[in-house]
Amino acid sequence: MTSENWLESTSITLTQVNGQRKYGGPPTGWRGPAPGPGCEVFISSIPRDVFEDCLIPLFQTVAPLYEFRLMMNFSGQNRGFAYAKYGRPADAEAAIRALHLHPLRGGMCLIVKMSTEKRQLCLGELPAGVSEEALLTVLRMVSDGVRGVTVRVAGPRGKATSALVFYSSHYAASMAKKVLVQAFKKQYGVSISVRWFSGSSKPRHDESEEEGALACPGPKPVGQALLTAASFQLARSAFRDPHPQLFSRVVGGPAPQASSGEAVPHDAVGRLRRLCELYGLGLPIYDVRYHHTSADGFLCVSYSVLVPGLPMPFCGVAQVLPGPSTNTTEEEARRTAAEQVLKAMSRA
Repeated sequence: MTSENWLESTSITLTQVNGQRKYGGPPTGWRGPAPGPGCEVFISSIPRDVFEDCLIPLFQTVAPLYEFRLMMNFSGQNRGFAYAKYGRPADAEAAIRALHLHPLRGGMCLIVKMSTEKRQLCLGELPAGVSEEALLTVLRMVSDGVRGVTVRVAGPRGKATSALVFYSSHYAASMAKKVLVQAFKKQYGVSISVRWFSGSSKPRHDESEEEGALACPGPKPVGQALLTAASFQLARSAFRDPHPQLFSRVVGGPAPQASSGEAVPHDAVGRLRRLCELYGLGLPIYDVRYHHTSADGFLCVSYSVLVPGLPMPFCGVAQVLPGPSTNTTEEEARRTAAEQVLKAMSRA
């Protein structure tokens, strides 16, 4: 029986998600709560031409499966390992006893062990000076299940910045591990490295095959730094400085003279525009991009605000309520971006 015929005869649905094919989580008709820790087993030494039509029925002989995930590559072959999650820790232990070293065709035997279900990722090569608050906001924009983050600073003058990110589940952390490098590179022009956190330098069995060299070498492109670096320091200090002469020295131009009777705009976009006009920096240019809608109805967007007279743009993320039309939603996103830029300048 082919895999296609097996799917039709069993009514099982498989979902392709970021390099893995998933069944369940939960499956149709599942009763009971979601499994807790200790319910998942890691399966390795799977022949590359063996798929769910063989593996799922095999692991269902022990107990009902809550979820089964087979790692896949772009050629359509499996990557040699998978994860099976049961409803109870006792079922996972029974699967190890029953199926560890289970023989398959070609003389290969399955390796079945308890999954440690790691939920922490280490991010390296982050921009110097990035705050935990800013990084947490960005991570929640590009990955699901982020519970918290701890930024670590080391090296001379604190230039080596890394972070430990805590996720709600191993699955959420695994999905994030697959997308964070490209997401940071594409959205912010920042090359970072991502790896599993481990208290030991020795890799786990279930991560040795999927752990790769994820660092993206090369210089960080000027003009695309993440919420930090020279443009933020320059612009923040300039805009908060009450002394025009000092501001003039920072941006390299003559001190402006404001009209004493001129009203200050109340709208954040207007205030930012007025400041840029006052100091001859040119009108701000906004690039706002929609990412997704959160569970509470907010639109999650990323923004880049380029002030022509400054060397680098202000980049960040924000949540806005949807408006009655696309235009009003975009206006609200720009106002929110302008407010965050002004707040960032005043906090420095």
